[in-house]
Amino acid sequence: MSVTPPTTATTSVTETTRAVVQDFLAARLAGDTGRLVTLFADDVDWLLAENPTVPWIRPRSTAAECAAQATELMEHTVPEDAGASVDTFLVDGTDAVLLGHVSGTVRATGKSFEGPFALRLTVEDGRITRHHLYENSLSIAAACAP
Repeated sequence: MSVTPPTTATTSVTETTRAVVQDFLAARLAGDTGRLVTLFADDVDWLLAENPTVPWIRPRSTAAECAAQATELMEHTVPEDAGASVDTFLVDGTDAVLLGHVSGTVRATGKSFEGPFALRLTVEDGRITRHHLYENSLSIAAACAP
């Protein structure tokens, strides 16, 4: 098996993906919905397991809907109890994968949740076209239950 070193074009795409994802993370942390709208493509392949007991988890597909998820999460959780860490950040061409841990407290119930997450993002033409999030949905649902 031979391994071909990345070309300048591949390196440039990877660097663009990394920069957009870093911008996305900064905008999420700042709660900058306006910036998030510009980072998401007009049509997004959004995947987050539906859970009717969790108010911020629902189907989304437009840039505005995807960006609003950050605001909805903050409205339904206690900001000072929110935590997220990224342990791994892999980028290959247009794809990025982040692995880490998330925790928080649901405002309505006072119950906490925590667990690992994996986030797969795809960046095309400088905008996020895929957002697939895998997380501990059982812990989040339990924290939302009265």
